[in-house]
Amino acid sequence: MNVRTVADLGPDERSALFDRDAGVEAVRDDVADIVDAVSEEGDVALRRFASEFDDVEVGNIDITDAAERAYEEIDDDVRAAIEDAADNIRAFHERQRPEDWRDDFEGRELGRRFSPLDSAGVYAPGGTAAYPSSALMGVIPAKVAGVEHVAVATPPAESVNPVTLAAIHVAGADAVYQVGGAQAIAALAYGTETVTSTDIVVGPGNRWVTAAKAEVRGDVAIDFLAGPSEIMVVADAAADPDLVAADLVAQAEHDENASVVAVTDDEAVAEAVAEAVESQAAEREREAVIRGALDNDASGVFLARSMSEAVLFAEEYAAEHLSIQADDDEALLERIPSAGSVFLGPYSPVAAGDYAAGTNHVLPTGGAARVTGGLSVDTFVRSTTVQRLSEDSLGELRETITTLAEAEGLEAHAESVKKRFE
Repeated sequence: MNVRTVADLGPDERSALFDRDAGVEAVRDDVADIVDAVSEEGDVALRRFASEFDDVEVGNIDITDAAERAYEEIDDDVRAAIEDAADNIRAFHERQRPEDWRDDFEGRELGRRFSPLDSAGVYAPGGTAAYPSSALMGVIPAKVAGVEHVAVATPPAESVNPVTLAAIHVAGADAVYQVGGAQAIAALAYGTETVTSTDIVVGPGNRWVTAAKAEVRGDVAIDFLAGPSEIMVVADAAADPDLVAADLVAQAEHDENASVVAVTDDEAVAEAVAEAVESQAAEREREAVIRGALDNDASGVFLARSMSEAVLFAEEYAAEHLSIQADDDEALLERIPSAGSVFLGPYSPVAAGDYAAGTNHVLPTGGAARVTGGLSVDTFVRSTTVQRLSEDSLGELRETITTLAEAEGLEAHAESVKKRFE
């Protein structure tokens, strides 16, 4: 990777960095056709697309029983790792469970109550790699929230990855379907003869999955548009270039469309990071994928004139994963509110959050961290406000309500109050 200077970036370079869509718009029309086919043809379309896109002839779409069998069949150490990660994820998300409340506001009893959605669909990616961790991250917060029916869709294969299936079982999913890509999102949104439609569809995926979530949004709720992985590392002179590079290479390993960025105010660190990225990429099994991500226009190592410029750069980027490897990381954190998940210090690799620290790795990409956070228990609950007014407390508000209602020309609103005092 070459080191570029933040101050010298041209308009096209800045657009690639800050307006990134990871190729989602390019596939929107094709995805719309897939979604329409699934909503109209159901299982027939799912089997046809499995053959066309995955080169798999699917028999049973519902493979819920296979998940339970896989749990018993996988290696003991893998099973233990899944259970350990699940315990940590569950503990973190249980802290997020909201509580109903009611308080007195000068005679007005006002409050808020929370209830879970009835059903949720979780997408667990597959393709060039298996993601049992995504099954844990999607299913566990839904179950902690109290969702009664949680279904998981994961890409079909001659033999669906047993570790993914075991993770789905440990997480507590109620149904598992072997269907992938945009067609999986459509099936969870609209239902088929086999797949039960859900109230919300969540989970990360490639650009086809992300485009499908954009397509069905409105007919069904979604979490957010979580596309290919992103990382921004903010480093100062105290950072270890090898560790910065290791985090960049790790996220580049996900997908050729991944975006990996480091920014520092130290020229020696910038050059060392760029060099370390090249050498570490050459040592990885998925080097071709990594190289594709490193060549992405939204990737690079950048030199800032100061840490203030680096902070502004990171805030504008609004990365899915923000790693701060610097002496005063807490101070820098306070200045960068736009990030999906933050990793502080040299011993907090993004991989920890990806798997087992307990935080959720389903996070907003493409700059969406400016306005939303990651998947959480909140994603799966709805809130209702509650009010009870006494005659006296309504009387105190009577003139305010009727005056405003009449100012808006809504006479019946005003009368609904006045009648209570006739």
